[in-house]
Amino acid sequence: MKSLPYHAQAVIGRREMVTLPELGLSLCAKADTGARTSSLHAEDIESFEEHGHVWVSFVTRAGGPGSPAHPFKLHLHDRRRVTSSNGHAEWRYVIRTRLELGTLSFNAELTLADRSNLRHPMLLGRRAMRHLLIAPGQTFLHGEP
Repeated sequence: MKSLPYHAQAVIGRREMVTLPELGLSLCAKADTGARTSSLHAEDIESFEEHGHVWVSFVTRAGGPGSPAHPFKLHLHDRRRVTSSNGHAEWRYVIRTRLELGTLSFNAELTLADRSNLRHPMLLGRRAMRHLLIAPGQTFLHGEP
C-alpha cells in the first residue's frame, strides 16, 4: 500500500456540519469526491458591476426550502464551467469564503447553484477536502446538527 503524499489534518464523515463564518451560516454539507469544487445552494443569482468591481448577489436557505432566506452580496471570485454527474455543463459563479469544519478553518471556493431539489444545501468538493480523509460509513464526526 502506498503512503499518503501528505499528513491528513482530519477524518470526516460523508456528511458534516460546516460553518461559513463570514456569511453567518452553519449548514449540513455532503462530502463528494466526484466534485472538484464545493457548491453552495443559491437562488436569485445575479452578477453586477459596482465601483469597478464585479459582485454577485444571491439568496441562500441553509436549512432547506422552508428555512429563512439569507441574502448576500459578495465579490465575484471567478466564473467556471461545471459539468454535473449527469453530463450537463453550465457556467457558475464562484465565491471565496472562510469555511470551518470542527477545529479546522480554511478558505474555500464555492460555486453557486440551485440545490433546492437536493438533500444537502452544500457539497464539499475535492479541493476543499485535499488534506482530509473520508470515512464514508460515518456522519457528523465533527459535531451533530
